[in-house]
Amino acid sequence: MASPQQPYDDGGPDPEGGQINQDGAYDQQQAAPAPAAGGKKKRDRYAGQAYEFGAGANAGLGGQQQAGGQFQGSPAPAAGGYGFPSQQQPAQPSYGMPQQPGYGDPNAQAGQQPTYGQPQYGAPQGGYEPPQPAYSAQGAPSLIQQGVQGVTQQFQQMGVGSAPQPQQPPGQPAMRLNPLVPVDISMQGQPFHVSDLDQAPPPIILPPNSSVTPSPHANCPPKYVRSTLNAMPTTASLLKKSKLPFALVIQPYATLHDAEDDVPVQYDQVIARCRRCRTYINPFASFLDHSHRWRCNMCNLTNDVPQSFDWDSVKQQSVDRWQRPELNYSVSEFVAPQEYMVRAPQPLIYLFLFDVSYAGVSSGLLATAARCILESLERIPNTDRRTRLGFMAVDSSLHYFQVPRDGSESNEARMLVVSDLDEPFLPTPEDLLVNLSECRANIETFLEKLQGMFANTTNPSSAMGSALRAGHKLISHVGGKMTVLSASLPNIGYGQLQTREDKKLLGTSKESSLLQTQNAFYKSFAVECSKTQVSIDMFLFSAQYQDVASLSNLPRYTGGQTYIYPAWNAARTEDAMKFASEFSEYLSSEIGLEAVLRVRTTTGLRPSAFYGNFFNRSSDLCAFPAMPRDQAYVVEIAIDESITKAFVCLQVGVLHTTCNGERRIRVLTLSIPTTQILAEVYASADQLAITAYFSHKAVERALSSGLDAARDAVQAKVIELLQTYKKELGGGNMGGGGLQFPVNMRGLPILFLGLMKNLGLRKSAQIPTDLRSAALCLLSTLPLPLLMQYIYPRLYSLHDMPDDAGQPSPTTGAITMPPALNLSSGNLVPFGLYLLDDGQTQFLWLGRDAVPALIADVFGTDDKAQLKQGKTTLPVLDTDMNERVRAVVEKSADHRGLGAGSIIRPPMYLVREDGEPSLRLWAQTLLVEDRADQGVSWAQFLGTLREKVLS
Repeated sequence: MASPQQPYDDGGPDPEGGQINQDGAYDQQQAAPAPAAGGKKKRDRYAGQAYEFGAGANAGLGGQQQAGGQFQGSPAPAAGGYGFPSQQQPAQPSYGMPQQPGYGDPNAQAGQQPTYGQPQYGAPQGGYEPPQPAYSAQGAPSLIQQGVQGVTQQFQQMGVGSAPQPQQPPGQPAMRLNPLVPVDISMQGQPFHVSDLDQAPPPIILPPNSSVTPSPHANCPPKYVRSTLNAMPTTASLLKKSKLPFALVIQPYATLHDAEDDVPVQYDQVIARCRRCRTYINPFASFLDHSHRWRCNMCNLTNDVPQSFDWDSVKQQSVDRWQRPELNYSVSEFVAPQEYMVRAPQPLIYLFLFDVSYAGVSSGLLATAARCILESLERIPNTDRRTRLGFMAVDSSLHYFQVPRDGSESNEARMLVVSDLDEPFLPTPEDLLVNLSECRANIETFLEKLQGMFANTTNPSSAMGSALRAGHKLISHVGGKMTVLSASLPNIGYGQLQTREDKKLLGTSKESSLLQTQNAFYKSFAVECSKTQVSIDMFLFSAQYQDVASLSNLPRYTGGQTYIYPAWNAARTEDAMKFASEFSEYLSSEIGLEAVLRVRTTTGLRPSAFYGNFFNRSSDLCAFPAMPRDQAYVVEIAIDESITKAFVCLQVGVLHTTCNGERRIRVLTLSIPTTQILAEVYASADQLAITAYFSHKAVERALSSGLDAARDAVQAKVIELLQTYKKELGGGNMGGGGLQFPVNMRGLPILFLGLMKNLGLRKSAQIPTDLRSAALCLLSTLPLPLLMQYIYPRLYSLHDMPDDAGQPSPTTGAITMPPALNLSSGNLVPFGLYLLDDGQTQFLWLGRDAVPALIADVFGTDDKAQLKQGKTTLPVLDTDMNERVRAVVEKSADHRGLGAGSIIRPPMYLVREDGEPSLRLWAQTLLVEDRADQGVSWAQFLGTLREKVLS
């Protein structure tokens, strides 16, 4: 059997662009809507006498009412834009919807308003659809411009002539990109509002006819790839001058399951790639010589079009080239032909490692995990009936379980115990991995009896390191995923760890030493696992110190994830339900096996740094023994040569094996216009992508240089950006003492403050090391929508939400959410009920003066003293308010609504303002704009920025 280090054919096409050496290594290649009004009826009912506190119909908006119902302090943005001045200053055009004629289109007529928003990406419906007017991704040509070009394109689609070439029409003036719209971000100007974070990124405005077809899906949607800059500097010196990063935030999958995925799949195995740079043909390639050849949009090499490119081998008939998905969709997937592999596609293998020490059994972890697996067997991907499962248990010895096939003489699983922790052996290696389909009944019998095998244990030891080595030996010849469920610190055998947390070090400069790996075994073993296509996921449950800083190295280098459940106990229903829900979703999720990711770029650009959970096998190849669907990755791009093209292309290729045994290639292509104007660079900066990039950089700095250095670097960067803007684009003068910044970057300072005050980086002597290490893992893996919520949580006012909030939308059927509020205690009134959600934890905040009617309608009792504080669930009552609050809480917890797949179900804590102080303080740490612990308030932070920038 071929080695799992080499899942590709050495003599065939390179895997993602590199040739494989004999040792399996790869050679490097060259080259928001405004807050809704309404809900007056509910506010009157639940406020009662509470209006004496000064709250009116807009309580919770945190501002002073002006004439006409306007509020100062947190003004709602203009519809469709970032919130422009509307009182003293002349009206500005809505961002992304410029009103001046001809913007982005030299031929546009006065009065016409082309749209630039990214189209909704969807699967092809019966092939290529005719272009819609003003297809936005390509610079938004007007209807007049399309009049001539459209006729040409229609002839070309019918096979008359060649496809349109990606070039600027002669005689037309240079294309204009996003305009720079400055705004005063200080409290006296146009301050940040939470709805700024819901705005779409600045549009990517490409020259007309940039793509070979006028498909609205030709450029990559931001839910898959976001660039920190949607207009790229043409030179490295201009990029350096801007002080902005150029990087991609990549999330190859937007859903957890294939059934929800709308990416078109090519089954004909005809894959056209550039001979030199190995770029996959895409919507931005061009055709020459009567369409017999195509020019690579990365390196400009001319290639022959494959003979079968226009032929359907299944139907044995010609096909229309212009309907092929790879020419119409920027995100597509190919079923790889045989030459892309050297062995049969890897089957899905799960090896479960159970902690059966006293902590693992007494907490109920073993029983709950076994029951979850038992009830999820039907959900584990097994379409090809090749999925295999293995089971091991560990205390001071290693316990293997041999499950017989269904119909065997004995249906009982055998337990084989190995006490040698230094050199563990496999007692019967051929029977320890069993086929799920062939052994289903006996697997169920085994899982039902597993808890009883260790019910009376008193063994406090855990040799998890030795168990990992043994598990690796068991599955390394094939590859697969080891799922570790542990409730104790590995304290004997390989990878032995000591309790090293010292509360005296927390909050000091020496705290960073606790975030380092204690035992080198966890890094070296993880790298060895990556080479043999073995991935590791850690589920950690201990109430005591468990050294997450060391254990998280295993998922970090193998494409896995670390899930932590502090002080978890199955006796608490909320704990058991949270883990059961997440673990069941984990088992049912699709994953990519033996995967590699490579980024290709236009000549002159180069991927220079990679961030995320994987192993860098070579300078530009990221290796994933398993690629989960709920993580994102960041790739920094360097400019080596001056760019002369009107736009550049960047292509992400992910070669992987699906859970169902197919070898596939997912290709994502993004095109970005170039500019020599610094103002256009700033006007096209994506504040969310920039924050994601610096989140990864901050984690890297925290682990290498300490938490103080990481926080200082984040603050220094936002000061540097403000200073650069003032010097280069603000004329060096900001009149009136304001703090000027582009409107599309208005949220960047608050996001940076939120990053500095996040659990992973916050200066505090109260954060246990394990929780801080787990937070650092989240900051470096979360998909962008969840990362933004983790950095700047969502706050909703429930007692006075509009009448339609908590109700299904009549058009989409989705639950309508209340308008989000800024994270300030000024938005919390004493009689209110609020939901505070950072994506990992939900807090239901009940004001000290909440009226009995509200409490009764939501919780079923009018005595708040009877309410259970802390971790809880909402009761199900037959009241309108209860149903709506439950709908909002559930919708907020459903991360699919954010366009990001995630298995996490955040627990909910009930916090009474006049209740448990520790709970109240915990919830208040999420109010980013307030001063808490050793962190500054938003107003203080703005004052510091103003002092540094204007001095």
